[in-house]
Amino acid sequence: MKQEPDFELIESLFFAYRSFVGEADKILAHYGFGRAHHRVLHFVYRNPGLTIATLLDILQITKQSLARVLKELIETDFIMQQEGEDDRRQRLLHLTPAGYILAEKLSVAQSIKLNAALATIDADGHKYVRCFLKSMIKS
Repeated sequence: MKQEPDFELIESLFFAYRSFVGEADKILAHYGFGRAHHRVLHFVYRNPGLTIATLLDILQITKQSLARVLKELIETDFIMQQEGEDDRRQRLLHLTPAGYILAEKLSVAQSIKLNAALATIDADGHKYVRCFLKSMIKS
């Protein structure tokens, strides 16, 4: 038996995502950056010293795609690269002070949006939201 698409849920996810990234998009536009820049900033912010190989694995993008975005973030002094201590071929990524400020600003904007939505449900609801999102990631 063919399952009918749940268009209401599909559209709710679309609109929720648009709302979630909306404020961040406005902040990024001020710098001439887009969502790819945001993802790189976010994961380097959360994982200082992240290797390029690990970042590629997290983002599941090509080296070519990352290279363009990373080059822009380095040239505009938001990210810096350091040689690995054990392997000098490794490039470890760190935020500069400006990168840290921008990443924090983006995270706060999105946290405000999430916290406002989560405030409408109880603690059990928070657990179910997290479970749902983790299930979506695994699918």
